[in-house]
Amino acid sequence: MAAPAVVSTALRTLDAVNAHHPWSHNDVYAPVVLHHARRVAAAGGTRAVDVGCGTGNLLRQLAAVLPEVVGVEPDERSARLAASATSDLAGVQVRHAAFEPLPERSVDLVTFVASLHHMPLEPTLTAVRAALRPGGRLVVVGRYRDTPADRYHSWASLALNPLVGLVRHPRRATALPPHMTCPVREPQESFDQIAATVRTVLPGARIRRGLFWRYVAVWTAPR
Repeated sequence: MAAPAVVSTALRTLDAVNAHHPWSHNDVYAPVVLHHARRVAAAGGTRAVDVGCGTGNLLRQLAAVLPEVVGVEPDERSARLAASATSDLAGVQVRHAAFEPLPERSVDLVTFVASLHHMPLEPTLTAVRAALRPGGRLVVVGRYRDTPADRYHSWASLALNPLVGLVRHPRRATALPPHMTCPVREPQESFDQIAATVRTVLPGARIRRGLFWRYVAVWTAPR
């Protein structure tokens, strides 16, 4: 079999396994977000805003760390599901709205998990910079447009994706879980473009590529 045909067959096989054992790439990064949430709480922070909260999976986890958590979600169905999923938590509020600049120095933690690419990058980062209290943190688990520079991360992700799906969800799925049905948008900016903007708007920010077509960016507001 010619090499292109072998590659095509392999990709079709991977796609079939992924479809039968779906999982959210964002779930891998929840421990990273919660680590920073705990650091914020240890420093006296009390209020978090999760922008693009989806159906509320991360909200519940953040509520175990910080006493006041606000989820912002522009999709009406997702916001409704998030509100229902967190209705038993007194410290959680879900807003069905697009992200708008928050009051200056009003929040201790702002998180974007696969949502920042839905918004204009530089103005959004600028708004968050103003909203964070001294010592507060911005944590982004973001998506970027795949380029040849990302090929090693992409190849590793392609190979690992079905394995993780089989381990996490060994039974064959008949439908996507609700948190994987939120509206999606393909990222327009490459990792290098995003990194350059992040470092310009937020001096001292740390940003790195991760697996499963994600990057992690963290910035701490100066005290």
